[in-house]
Amino acid sequence: MIGRATVVGAGPNGLSAAVLLARAGLEVTVLEATAHVGGASRSAELLGPGVVSDVGSAVHPFAAASPFFATLPLERHGLRWLHGRYPVGHPLDDGPAALLPGDLDEAVTALGRDGRAWRTLFTGPVRNWESLVPAVLGPLLRVPTAPLTLGGFGARAAWPSSVLTRTVFRGEPARALFAGMAAHALQPHDQPLTAAFGMLFGAAAHTTGWPVPAGGAGAITAALAAELAEHGGKVLLEHPVRTLGDLQAAGKADVTLLDLTPRQFLSVAGSSLPPRYAAQMRRWRYGAGAHKVDYLLDGPVPWRDPRLADAVTVHVGGTAAQVAAAEDDVAHGRHPDRPFVLVAQQDVADPGRAPGGQRVLWAYAHTPQGSSDPGTGERVDRQIERFAPGFRDRIVARVEAPPAVLERQNENLVGGDVGGGALTIRQQLFRPVVGLDPYSTPLAGTYLCSAATPPGGGVHGMCGVHAATRALTDLARRRRTG
Repeated sequence: MIGRATVVGAGPNGLSAAVLLARAGLEVTVLEATAHVGGASRSAELLGPGVVSDVGSAVHPFAAASPFFATLPLERHGLRWLHGRYPVGHPLDDGPAALLPGDLDEAVTALGRDGRAWRTLFTGPVRNWESLVPAVLGPLLRVPTAPLTLGGFGARAAWPSSVLTRTVFRGEPARALFAGMAAHALQPHDQPLTAAFGMLFGAAAHTTGWPVPAGGAGAITAALAAELAEHGGKVLLEHPVRTLGDLQAAGKADVTLLDLTPRQFLSVAGSSLPPRYAAQMRRWRYGAGAHKVDYLLDGPVPWRDPRLADAVTVHVGGTAAQVAAAEDDVAHGRHPDRPFVLVAQQDVADPGRAPGGQRVLWAYAHTPQGSSDPGTGERVDRQIERFAPGFRDRIVARVEAPPAVLERQNENLVGGDVGGGALTIRQQLFRPVVGLDPYSTPLAGTYLCSAATPPGGGVHGMCGVHAATRALTDLARRRRTG
């Protein structure tokens, strides 16, 4: 062994960091506070015995596209990606739903008068996908790995989503599809860079897809944990780290990686941090929350447009303008009467997640940070019912997880924020503090690797990969000079 490493947190980023360090020859121990591996990427029987529900993430476009995951034999550890007929659908009140096929040529045909504009917008990102993904899944403030690709992408990605949808598209189906994908930014659609999310999610739909893992989201982190074990690493469950003393008790480490957001890091490090650095950490802004509802249904969702039964993901929010209005309400602390709801029908691609012909439905609405509003779950029901009359009659069981419950399940989800921090322009450029090295901390040999570091939220492991790469570089330099 060339050294010892301690990683705090067994979510996708912590496990990815641990795997990279173990493959480099370090003796790696992962300390996980809960009784489960996975963080926000795990599955459980939330709705009863034999019913598989995803506790956090559900559909995984950027796990399928992750440059790091592609280097690992995760299939050998049981991970299988499954795709549906349509990556995403978007129901509308007036007329048929907008459906996005995975094939770009098919999508161009399906979008009719906006087909040519869709092709113009997405041909570049689709053609350059293999070089674009590594370029965007890293710090923005660095020498780009593919400057021409990134420059071409940025020409439209920098736009506000609302401007792009109005300017580029003429019909509501294309506008709504793009707005629904852009809503993954959890930012008002009049903000610059929100179009980047629509373009990335759209390009993913036409390349590596929006798949689900067979058997649930926990298959991703189970495969990572198995790969770690194969290289001698170990995960210690129910080992919370509350202070630096807890880390020291775990044994001396040459490098320590923390899959923690600024709030948890401040709590753990206490007065050990320099005042200026700690002050920047305290200024970190958490983003909009999520109010999650899991459903067990006695059959498929009765969508008004039956073609939506073949969409793995359904963005429920109405027109592009209605989606933008809901996101603007959330950003300003208001609870929209018609929230934007992300719905995952995982068993479209992965049948059998519930016994006896029942179906599992996963949904969450964007809600103000830390919301405790008791009516959000009912509004989620109503939004789905709006486009699927009779939906509520099909509910056998349902479980709500408002922001406070999500945070209790995973302390990194502060106020229900599933992205590790608001994706404002400042916090996209500087995550989590102002500087060119987002992963190192003032504590010697200690690095942050959570979604509060670049590239941010998503099950792709790249925050952990970049932090571990930095740690290995620093360790090698210390060995040379020490």
